[in-house]
Amino acid sequence: MKKIIPLLFCLVALSCQQKTIETTSTMNYQFLVGSYTDGPEEGISLLTFFPDQNSLSLQTIAEGIQNPSFVIEVGNQVFSVEEIEGIVGGNVLSFEWDDNRQSLQQLSTIPTNGNHPCHLSYHDGFLVVSNYSGGNFSIIEVQEDGILALRQIVQHSGNSVNSDRQESAHVHSANFSPDGKFLFVADLGTDKIYSYQFDPEKPEPASLFEEFPMNPGDGPRHLTFSPDGNEAFVVQELTAVLEVFSYNEGKIISKQRLPLTPEGFEGSVGAAEVRVSPDGKHVYASNRGDANTISVFANNADGSYSLVEHVPSGGIMPRNFNLSPDGDFLLVAHQASEDIVVFKRDQTTGKLTPTDLSIEAPKPVYLFSLSN
Repeated sequence: MKKIIPLLFCLVALSCQQKTIETTSTMNYQFLVGSYTDGPEEGISLLTFFPDQNSLSLQTIAEGIQNPSFVIEVGNQVFSVEEIEGIVGGNVLSFEWDDNRQSLQQLSTIPTNGNHPCHLSYHDGFLVVSNYSGGNFSIIEVQEDGILALRQIVQHSGNSVNSDRQESAHVHSANFSPDGKFLFVADLGTDKIYSYQFDPEKPEPASLFEEFPMNPGDGPRHLTFSPDGNEAFVVQELTAVLEVFSYNEGKIISKQRLPLTPEGFEGSVGAAEVRVSPDGKHVYASNRGDANTISVFANNADGSYSLVEHVPSGGIMPRNFNLSPDGDFLLVAHQASEDIVVFKRDQTTGKLTPTDLSIEAPKPVYLFSLSN
């Protein structure tokens, strides 16, 4: 009997070792999580999703960042806003990953010169930060060592018909065209999308090309392009509409307006995010307020888009969501219910099926998909 016990111990130890090896090699998806913070122990988080194990994990990778509501990765560097206000506005910060990609080391910080920065985009060494309350956007050059340098500030002015939300300019996002030659800026306050020519060789890279008025009261929020670059999709926050535009050489033309609420819906709305599936066959948009839904639209053979379904988002205030890189899953971040939930996605129909998988997260408001 005394000889059997060591043998059993060895077998158990070997079994544990094999399990550890299998766990570390299991396929996973990772997302940077932007959030609103309540204390110095909070900040930028890393969400890891193991589909085979049906598990989620969340860890803080950069503490003490105030309201990092928008965060992106470029190579080995990570960039985040601090959505705050002050004499020189909010901040943009740069980081690099440690060797194990388990934490972020801060490299640089720079004021945005506009209050409440809420969106970042990147192209060829330049960051563009949208300052919601400031009504402007800032262009920042990223040097090789991650140090940030201000290149240009562009101020918007004007208002629109919604006196509560459109009393002044509110730049909500800025996105580069697929070829990087143009910058499209969505201004919720002026009800316009602005197209700027972008030339990195000029001291001030952005110059106004054209303005595109939206329907009065729309409140354009976020914009994204189709994989082939021929269409642009705009989520209109205040009217809860997904608008489809054709795109060519810095210009957009409206093709279709798709409501994010079913016929007869009564209650408040707040459209938030728009994403396109990797294959370009489906478009997804979130709606907050009393709706709390994700809407799914299909790309038809004739080039039009049609509703597939409105799906309850599984929480309260789905400010942001994202798809896994392979398009198999869709994860939703809920600001008010403070959780992140997982849906399985049918790549043929685009339909979403709720899973029982979710994780608590402090006021999550943005998910950026990392490539493993």
